[in-house]
Amino acid sequence: MASEHRIDSDTPVRLRSQPGYDLPDVRSAVVPRSAVALRIDYAARRLRLLAHGHMNDGEPAQRERSDVRQIYPQQIGPFGPADPLGAAGPLQPGDTAADDLVAALADIYAYPDVAGRPWVRANFVASIDGAVTAEGRSGGLSGPADRLVFTLLRSLADVVVAGAGTVRAERYRQAQPGELWHQVRAGRPPAPPVAVITRRLDLELSDRLFGQGQDLARTIVLTTELAGEQRLKEASRVAEVVVAGATEMMTAQAIVEALVARGHRRILVEGGPMLLGQLVAEHLLDELCLTVSPVLEGGHEAGRLTSRRGPAGLTDMKLASVLEDDGFLLTRYIRA
Repeated sequence: MASEHRIDSDTPVRLRSQPGYDLPDVRSAVVPRSAVALRIDYAARRLRLLAHGHMNDGEPAQRERSDVRQIYPQQIGPFGPADPLGAAGPLQPGDTAADDLVAALADIYAYPDVAGRPWVRANFVASIDGAVTAEGRSGGLSGPADRLVFTLLRSLADVVVAGAGTVRAERYRQAQPGELWHQVRAGRPPAPPVAVITRRLDLELSDRLFGQGQDLARTIVLTTELAGEQRLKEASRVAEVVVAGATEMMTAQAIVEALVARGHRRILVEGGPMLLGQLVAEHLLDELCLTVSPVLEGGHEAGRLTSRRGPAGLTDMKLASVLEDDGFLLTRYIRA
C-alpha cells in the first residue's frame, strides 16, 4: 500500500555509481525527509547495469552508502550515458543538476504508448514475508529509494487513486506540487488529483485531502448512490463527486471509465488491497510496481497486497525491471 508517510523520512537515499560499463559518472543522490530536496554528492565510481544475480566482488560493505543498480534487464538502458552530477547543497525538484538522474528513472517508469487506451499501474511496498503495513501503515516498510520512486510515479501520473480505508489510515492529502518532479509533468497541471473510492462517502470532508490551495488539484470522489443525496451535496462543495455505481460495490471497470472520461489515462493506484483485488479480478491491472522491503514483519499484520471475494484465479505477469538499493528490490511487472 502506498503512503503519504513514505514521503517523510530523514534517511537519505544514495544512488551510487559502480565500476563496469564505460558510462559517464552518475553521482550519489540524497533524498531527505521532505522529499522536496535532492542532494547529489560526488562519487568516484560509475553506474553499472548488472544481470540478475551478478554481484560486484571485492568491495567492502558500507551501510551508510547503498549501491543502486539495475539488475534486470541486463542490457544498457536509460541509466547511461549521463552527464556528471554534482552540487554543494540540497536541490529542489526541477533543479537542472538533478535532471539526468530523474530522466533516467523516468525512462524506466514511463507510461507506454498504448494507442489511446488507459494504463493502470499500482505501486505497493511489502516486507519479505508479505506484510503490506507495519503498525497499520506502509511507511514503516519503506526506504529512501522507494520514497524517491513513490514521488516519481506520482509525478508521471494523471491521477492518483486510493480506497477510503487507505486514505484514512495513511492520512492522505492532495498531491503537493513542491514534492513532484516538474520536468516529467510538462504540459500538464502542477499536480495530479487524488481520486478516492468510497461506497458510502464515509469521509471527513474537512480533512486536508479536500483543501483549496493554489496549484492543488481538486480531489475526485467516486462513490455510489448509497451515499445519499444530502451527503453527495455536501461532498460536492469540496470535491468533484462522481456516482459510479448504484449498488454497494463499484466495479473496477466503472472506476476506470469514470477517470478516463475526465481525461485521466495514466492511472496510479496506491491502495488498498480490495481495490487492487478488484482490478486484478477484472483484468484491468496493467502494471505492478512492487518494492520488496528487506525486513520480516513477523505475522502481526494480516493484510496482503490483494483481497477480494469470489473464485480464485491466477493472473500471469512478466518481469519488466528490477532496481536494488541497500537490500530493497524495486520491481516492475507488466501483464503478460
